[in-house]
Amino acid sequence: MRLALYQPDIPQNTGTLLRLAACMGIGVDIIEPCGFVLDDKRMRRAGMDYLHRVDLIRHNSWEAFLEDKKEKGGRIILLSTKAAHLYTEFTYRADDTLLLGRESQGVPAEVHDRADERLIIPMAEGMRSINVAISGAMVLGEGLRQTGGFPA
Repeated sequence: MRLALYQPDIPQNTGTLLRLAACMGIGVDIIEPCGFVLDDKRMRRAGMDYLHRVDLIRHNSWEAFLEDKKEKGGRIILLSTKAAHLYTEFTYRADDTLLLGRESQGVPAEVHDRADERLIIPMAEGMRSINVAISGAMVLGEGLRQTGGFPA
């Protein structure tokens, strides 16, 4: 299982997700352009000394990510507030990539439409969204639980 960050724009969230990935032993794809320089001190602070332990692949564009994905296989699972399927009622596979959109804008329609599945985290009425790093952790936890993918 992998996380993919689509054009992230908050360095602290990216650092937090990279730290999570290092601790869970999973890889991360960053789909550029980012809204910050990847060695931003705020990202390093959130990621602490875990960043060098992450299997990180940077992609110049959405198209470059798709090319790499075609070669490696697996589904693209988008976390979205515009989805209909609950993340807890989905059957994950070990080769899934969980795609997280930009904090400020989510993903454009062509990315949304290209995902193999779109999942939502249920929220209390009137709430717009959960922090992207928290959302990623929640859904990754469920995916790893289902696939037996937690580190030993």
